[in-house]
Amino acid sequence: MGKKIAFPSPAGRPVIAPSVLSADFTCLRQSLRGLNTAAGWVHVDVMDGHFVPNLSFGPHITGNVKKAAPLPLDAHLMVERPDKFIGPFADAGADLITVHEEAQSLVGACLGRIKALGLKAGLALKPKTPLARAVKYFDRIDLLLLMTVEPGFGGQAFMPETLLKITRARKAIDSCRRKIWLEVDGGINGRTALRAVRAGADSLVIGSALFSNADPVRFLRSLQKKIEG
Repeated sequence: MGKKIAFPSPAGRPVIAPSVLSADFTCLRQSLRGLNTAAGWVHVDVMDGHFVPNLSFGPHITGNVKKAAPLPLDAHLMVERPDKFIGPFADAGADLITVHEEAQSLVGACLGRIKALGLKAGLALKPKTPLARAVKYFDRIDLLLLMTVEPGFGGQAFMPETLLKITRARKAIDSCRRKIWLEVDGGINGRTALRAVRAGADSLVIGSALFSNADPVRFLRSLQKKIEG
């Protein structure tokens, strides 16, 4: 089992979560080196080829990511049956596990299982899924993830029509008076990151724009200053 790290609670400042889907897996440790100086946690996209039309990686690779990056780890399960994956990813070292509201498993049961394992729980929505379908779970989640692209592939363009949904989610979270991260994932770069933060997001998953940069650590630090400003 990977070493568990305390997953942070919202503290009034936005954070950045590098998505290792876009990292160089031929030299993973080097690819992630130094990111812990500016990143909030590491985001691992798990795809089963059914819930989304792509395959990524499983618990073993996630365990290697945990060893390579001394940061909390969020396993984002883009799978049809997240109930079958919660245990293995907890064993691999996930500190937070995010499941999709649209999955075939019972969402409430999945969130309960994650919590029973002593982990933080996240709930994700696809761009076209109404926010109302997540609100009823606010009493048991630590993170709400709004997809700002259709999930399945990295490198897609940010969908500007999701900005209104982000703003509505921010208001709903503030009204519930619980500390819940509002995360966005998809098409985040130096320009769209600022738009998402202004709309209300306080966690940004970033992949292609980060790992395609000649100096990812410098880019990450610069972006962190920009969204805090």
